[in-house]
Amino acid sequence: MARPLTGRAFIDSLRDGRDVFFNGERIDDVAAHPAFRNSARSMARLYDALHDPAHQSALTCATDTGNGGYTHRYFRHARNADDLVAQQEAIASWARLTYGWMGRTPDYKASIMNTLDVNAGYYGAHADNARQWHKLAQETVPFMNHALANPPIDRARPEQAQDVYIHIDEETDGGLVISGAKVVATSAAFTHYTFLSHHAGIARSDKSRAVMFFTPMNAPGLKLICRNSYEYQAAQASSPFDAPLSSRFDENDAILILDRVFVPWENVLSHGTDAMPPDFPTASGFMHGTSFHGCTRFAVKLDFLTGLLSKALHVTSGDEFRGNQVMLGEVIALRHMFWSLANTMARQPDHWVHGAVLPNLHAALAYRALAPDAYGRIKEIVHKIVASALIYLPSSTRDFDNPEIDQYLSRYVRGSNGIGHRERIKLMKLMWDAVGSEFAGRHELYERNYMGSHEEIKVHLQAMASADGSLAQMTDLVDQCLADYDEHGWVNPVWNTP
Repeated sequence: MARPLTGRAFIDSLRDGRDVFFNGERIDDVAAHPAFRNSARSMARLYDALHDPAHQSALTCATDTGNGGYTHRYFRHARNADDLVAQQEAIASWARLTYGWMGRTPDYKASIMNTLDVNAGYYGAHADNARQWHKLAQETVPFMNHALANPPIDRARPEQAQDVYIHIDEETDGGLVISGAKVVATSAAFTHYTFLSHHAGIARSDKSRAVMFFTPMNAPGLKLICRNSYEYQAAQASSPFDAPLSSRFDENDAILILDRVFVPWENVLSHGTDAMPPDFPTASGFMHGTSFHGCTRFAVKLDFLTGLLSKALHVTSGDEFRGNQVMLGEVIALRHMFWSLANTMARQPDHWVHGAVLPNLHAALAYRALAPDAYGRIKEIVHKIVASALIYLPSSTRDFDNPEIDQYLSRYVRGSNGIGHRERIKLMKLMWDAVGSEFAGRHELYERNYMGSHEEIKVHLQAMASADGSLAQMTDLVDQCLADYDEHGWVNPVWNTP
């Protein structure tokens, strides 16, 4: 019987010979290296929760593949709103184990994997591949990443970056040989497979780039060149007390390079310009599903940030000022709004293929458009109303160990409302890691670009509203109003013309 991995099995699975590079060196054991080890254990904790009776009912359900096992709820497609509500709680339950700070957890990729069986026909000649990948994903709950965007190289002149973008070097009887790079492979060092796809504008005109496929992370020729590790920085120069988020929730992002990687045909979902599925983000359910997961996780993160801001104001008695209360109220309102959008996605689903449903697309598009600016606004509010308390802090916990320093800290850095200096400092160190550290800066960049460029996510709204008829309904309402009157007075007899 196939079953989801345990935490221990997940850690062991990372020791598979993958090529991960950090600080100029190849990492032999990602799970043991100080740049990755605690973040890997944060992921392992999620897998252990699938087997924990305290979490199992919220997180899991029976598989529908016939293997007699169970899976994370989001790895099955939904048939109705009740299914989506249960999936939402499963997503939120996992997100709460990382306080919303890890966005690309294994259930994120379930947003496409759970569609591959019910919507297999969409992939044409590769429909059987879609079904097999759905079965594998549901039964084992593997950790998968994706990298869909092209690297920011010659963006205004893509024809000059042909050697950079993913392309097919050759076709063989057994599969494809593929080279190129993709961005940004978040958490890729911890994953089992990566899902790579075309950039639609280029793929439509160049068959060598029109490809969608999976590949294991230890495939010969696949390389990950990791960015700086905030966990590593914390391990070298800090402590969990001083860096409580960055030291365990760093989803390391990487440059993903394929150097003549062989992809067998059974791992291909689409190939060739004529075979590329149309309107992939919406027609595949990918946009609905990723937005549903993203918005639910984002709402959990706002729960955390709102609670943290409230406590930070209380520890300085800043919560007694009306202006601060107003701004905290704005943060609470944003928290409410994103939970409402996530709830709408679940409770008012879009009907789809073969009796399946997808999360509500209108709410999904609203989340995509509003979350980037909302996150920036929340950080701005924290900076304004917590202010100097964010940096009125000692350098590290070692200051507590020196009685000469600690006596001053206990007096001059004490908290309000009977709160001691160590508790105040602990709280403010957490707030700094959330909004002021390099880890925090990366998170703002992440949330701002989570669903694409700031222009693209908004321009899609007009195009999609035109396509689905909702914009016509809005303009029709205006036309009804205009028809009520003319230059001579009321046309509609309900009203009396003066």
